[in-house]
Amino acid sequence: QVQLVESGGGLVQPGGSLKLSCTASINLFAYYDMGWYRQAPGTQRELVAGITAEDSTNYADSVKGRFTISRNNAKNTVYLQMNNLKPEDTAVYYCNAKSLRGIQWDVHWGQGTQVTVSS
Repeated sequence: QVQLVESGGGLVQPGGSLKLSCTASINLFAYYDMGWYRQAPGTQRELVAGITAEDSTNYADSVKGRFTISRNNAKNTVYLQMNNLKPEDTAVYYCNAKSLRGIQWDVHWGQGTQVTVSS
């Protein structure tokens, strides 16, 4: 059974940093596109950052220049380094893995980790 386990969330002051990790129990992890999403209360889940199997990255405009996504295929892990955090970054952050298998996407989600930015 595929599992994505996030860690690294917590409470941080504005301007601070956190590094999220997501370790996946997936065969052929290197072939998966990985992403970090977030969802604040009363809002829709949104893509924060993504990294493809080819190491191409993309970011939401709101986090460009502050967040960095990376992956370590040897450890089946994807990271999200978050710097200069703002109160509006407060949300539950979810890890996502997806891979196109023929004509169907194989998609998995983690349980989420809370990030709270507050003084």
